[in-house]
Amino acid sequence: MTPLHIPTPLLEHRAMSAALDKRVLLKMENSQPSGSFKLRGIGLLCQRAVAAGANHLVCPSGGNAGFAAAVAGVALGVRTTILVPRTTSAAVRRKIEDIGATVIEHGAVWDETNVEARRLAEAPGAVYVPPFDHPDIWEGNSSLIDEAVVQSRAMDAEFDVVVCSVGGGGLMSGVLQGLHRNGLGKVPLIAVETEGAASLRASMRAGALVSLAAITSLATTLGAKRVAAEAYAWTGRHSVHSVVVSDAQAVAAARRFADDLRVLVEPACGAALAAGYEQVAELARFRRPLFVVCGGIGVDLAALAA
Repeated sequence: MTPLHIPTPLLEHRAMSAALDKRVLLKMENSQPSGSFKLRGIGLLCQRAVAAGANHLVCPSGGNAGFAAAVAGVALGVRTTILVPRTTSAAVRRKIEDIGATVIEHGAVWDETNVEARRLAEAPGAVYVPPFDHPDIWEGNSSLIDEAVVQSRAMDAEFDVVVCSVGGGGLMSGVLQGLHRNGLGKVPLIAVETEGAASLRASMRAGALVSLAAITSLATTLGAKRVAAEAYAWTGRHSVHSVVVSDAQAVAAARRFADDLRVLVEPACGAALAAGYEQVAELARFRRPLFVVCGGIGVDLAALAA
């Protein structure tokens, strides 16, 4: 089947390259039709579900996963319902509704929204579309590494480390799956979270999968109290360096990126970029880092200024 996502550009961040004395590569996932990498994995899951007979997609997400499911539903010609918690902004709801999906507000927090989504997905013909925790999602997300490998070789700039933001771990799991499929199992991952949403760091420190008591970061699309079990499991079989940045650093990185590349991204994406702008120690020994510019729909100039 033809993928719903598109191949995205691999660019060089020349200003950051000069500042770090490295060759900094950017995988521009913000240019996906859904505004983020999410369409890769969620698109594949939805395609397979519809091919198996589903006619109603149900996704609990007040952000990029919901928007990606809505884009997939329109492309596949099936009914799509996105459930959001009360904390979801009116602007994001409108963006989802404007492309033809039904938006239902339920619950004060995502966990409550998720319970209702699972209930609705029990109806005949309906399928539950999780935001990040599913093998189809990881497989779909892994395709960005397939592309980056070919693109970086064509640029004579094969990357030696990957830097990505981590929320629930769907992107991280896909990136690592893609690295191993391409024979790059020794290329490390720098996994970046924001303070107040660092569920991967908490699990790595505890030596077991743990849940945060609450999400306090303003990078709300990184706000998973508990990272996917698959993402945590990867830390036992791959070199993963955990980095945590502040909200202020994530926002500053998003603003600098807008100045440098003329591209707006969410603070959740700014978290990964902050690892470069802040010159974190974990990046020092690498020469050709690949940053996944994950994008995001929940951003505008006013939000970044605020």
